[in-house]
Amino acid sequence: MVTTPAPTYPCDRAGAPIDLAAGRRLLEPLTPQERLAWAQQTFGEGFALTTSFGIQAAVLLHMVSALARASGQPVQVIWVDTGYLPPETYRYAQQLSQLLELNVHVAQASMGPARMEALHGRLWETGTAEALGLYHRIRKVEPLDQALTDLGVTCWASGVRGTQTDLRSGMQPLDPIRQRWSLRPLLSWTRRDVYYYMQDNALPQHPLFDQGYSTVGDWHSSAPDDGGTSGRATRFGGLKQECGIHLPGVMGEGI
Repeated sequence: MVTTPAPTYPCDRAGAPIDLAAGRRLLEPLTPQERLAWAQQTFGEGFALTTSFGIQAAVLLHMVSALARASGQPVQVIWVDTGYLPPETYRYAQQLSQLLELNVHVAQASMGPARMEALHGRLWETGTAEALGLYHRIRKVEPLDQALTDLGVTCWASGVRGTQTDLRSGMQPLDPIRQRWSLRPLLSWTRRDVYYYMQDNALPQHPLFDQGYSTVGDWHSSAPDDGGTSGRATRFGGLKQECGIHLPGVMGEGI
C-alpha cells in the first residue's frame, strides 16, 4: 500500500511550526491591520504582500506602507505583471508606488507575450477553460510561485474578499496554499468597506473605477459591470471565477 506523505508547511521566523487551527482562532477577531502585523511579527522577512494594482489594491498597500513605517521593517510587495494589463493599471501602479513609497518586486513570466502567442496562440480567445488555465499558469501562477521562492517568502497576504467568488466565500483568514501560508486580511470586508477606507485615507481610485469596473485584470479578460453582470463574473469571459493563484493545488487542478 502506497501512502502519501502529509504536506509540510513553513515554520515561523524562529523555526517553530504553525498550528493552523490556533492561528485561525487568533486571526478571526483581528482587524486587517492587526492581521498584517501578526504576519510580520510571525514570519519576519518571510512575509510579503501580493498585489494586482487593481480596483481595491490601494487598501492593503496603504496598510502595509503604514505597517512598514511603524515597525521600521519594510514589507515586500510582489506584483504579477502578465504583460497584458491595461495602460491605466500600469500608470496606477506607478502612482501608488510613488505615493506609498512601496518596495515592489515585479514578477513576470519567463516566456514573453509574443513568444507565448506564437507557440500557443491567443489563449484567451479560444473560449475554453482549459486554454485559460494554461494562460494563467504561464503568466500568473508560475511567475508568482517563482518570485515567492526567490524572495524566501513563507507567508503572503492578498486582498481576496469572501464576497467575490463562491470559492472565496469558504476561505479562512489563514490557509495553506501550494506549500506556503496565505493570509487574507480583508476576507470579511465588503465593497463598501473598501470604498470608505479609500475615501477616509484620500487614496486615489484606479482610473477604470469611474468607467464602471468593479474588478480589473488583463485588458482582454476584464469588463465593466453592465447591470446584469458584475464583479468577478465580468472576468475571463464568464468561463471562470479564479485564475489559480488562490487555489491550493497545482494550476489546472480543481479549476
